[in-house]
Amino acid sequence: MGMSVGSSSGEDEVMVEMNTTPLIDVMLVLLIMFIMSLPVQTHAVKLDMPRPNANPNKPQTQAAAVDLEVDFDGTILWNGNVVESFDQLARYLASVAAKDVQDEIHLRPNRLAKYDTVAKTLAIAQRLGVKKIGFVGNEQFLQ
Repeated sequence: MGMSVGSSSGEDEVMVEMNTTPLIDVMLVLLIMFIMSLPVQTHAVKLDMPRPNANPNKPQTQAAAVDLEVDFDGTILWNGNVVESFDQLARYLASVAAKDVQDEIHLRPNRLAKYDTVAKTLAIAQRLGVKKIGFVGNEQFLQ
């Protein structure tokens, strides 16, 4: 690393290089001001939390659990019984949705099941207003 002290000929020459140190200082100050002026971003996740019980003295009825399985070949089982069509599944889910205290639907898709069948099952449940549905047996997907 060298420094130019002057020309070797000893003649006075005009220095044509621009001093960039003040420019870099101004740029860094502007960068710091820009970073400080950014708003703090908050990440929010919308959750549907359970509502508090209005009458805690009233005994709560326990919801039954319904096992809904989707097999690898697209066969749907409702508590171990084969569901023949999506219309029959819709009738079963409509009966669950019509109850005051809905049964819990435990959906257990096989790891080889087609996504289309599982998605149609969930879409029917959502359309009919089933609120308590969850996936069980997820440990098979961790391997």
